[in-house]
Amino acid sequence: MSLPSDLLHLATEIAREAGELAFRRRREGVTIAATKSALADIVTEADREVETLIRARLAAARPDDGFFGEESGAGSGTSGITWVVDPIDGTVNYAYGIPAWAISIAAVEGEPDPATWSALAGVVYNPVSDELFRATRGGGAWLGDHRLQVNDEVGPAGGLIGTGFGYDPATHAAALEQLSRVMTISRDLRRIGAASLDIAFVAAGRLDGYYERGLQPWDHAAAVLLVTEAGGIAGGAPGGVPGREMTIVAGARLYAKLDEVIDY
Repeated sequence: MSLPSDLLHLATEIAREAGELAFRRRREGVTIAATKSALADIVTEADREVETLIRARLAAARPDDGFFGEESGAGSGTSGITWVVDPIDGTVNYAYGIPAWAISIAAVEGEPDPATWSALAGVVYNPVSDELFRATRGGGAWLGDHRLQVNDEVGPAGGLIGTGFGYDPATHAAALEQLSRVMTISRDLRRIGAASLDIAFVAAGRLDGYYERGLQPWDHAAAVLLVTEAGGIAGGAPGGVPGREMTIVAGARLYAKLDEVIDY
């Protein structure tokens, strides 16, 4: 049986090695390899190299596990454990030299589908700040020796809320209309540009809540575990769980308000 603590230890080691590689490639200069869903949605050579490293390290340590990565797709396993990986979350930040990007690695039980999986362990690592957020199911969420706790008391000024916008220009008008409703319950808004970090910041109390449409499983697999282990709520759509149609994370009181005003 795979213990969440063992999975976390492996994820932590690999995330640090992958982060060192990504950071080194950033210093050497970024090469854009391709665009994906839209012209603004880029992938760098480092994204591919880092994912290759992570996949190889996981395969060597746990050859029976499945793998689901942003750049190389899914591979099934026989153990019942699947690793869900974003090698560089916040690639545009990475390409521009903005120090808000992360390696996200999660081990989930079941198929790589947020509607059905159960997250066992996850890490979100920002190599620039050398902050590694980590969580295990039932073991809490941590940053170093500090146990994380979401903010559940939001004052009359409203919550500090993070969000993001999809790369498809056709979605922007609806997103801005949605934003106008969210601002009625917001102290202010933050748009950091790396979903895994945004969600990790909710777990750490640096943001009160976060929402975004269009996230992929690898964007939130590790970070959502951080939030739930820090006492928060994660939901969205389809199926009432974080997904492509909507992802929402916050403490219970703000979550209810976000869920109401977003109207998804």
